[in-house]
Amino acid sequence: MVIVMKVVDGNNLILGRAASNVAKRLMLGEEVSIINAEKMVMSGDLAYLSGKYAARRTMKDKATPEHSPKWPRRPDLFVRRIVRGMLPFDASRGRIAFKRLRVYIGTPDNLEGEKVEFPGTNAEKLNTKYHTVSLICGRLGFKG
Repeated sequence: MVIVMKVVDGNNLILGRAASNVAKRLMLGEEVSIINAEKMVMSGDLAYLSGKYAARRTMKDKATPEHSPKWPRRPDLFVRRIVRGMLPFDASRGRIAFKRLRVYIGTPDNLEGEKVEFPGTNAEKLNTKYHTVSLICGRLGFKG
């Protein structure tokens, strides 16, 4: 099997739509790198979005707290976790596909070059409020 490397520039991409396209490519066997993850956007009210993910961060399993779901504060890990939710992670094929995903804050020097475009994922066409992932993660406590 030949593994194809794709680079997705997250600058002004709608997070959910881009994540579903990335998940589909991962399941097809491609290796995907997302750059500028902190510049991806989510639509909606900032208080609602930050409250939603803050509540997810506080969920604990009382019997075994170490088995509780983990929701990160860092933008690259946050985007990675959202893509993981769109994969069949409980199945081995989903875990293998998830290992082919790389997410970066900013643009690493070795990933300059070919970038993949997803139609319909640009945030400039939205007629609603939208906020960057870095702003949402900042409200969750990320200092960076």
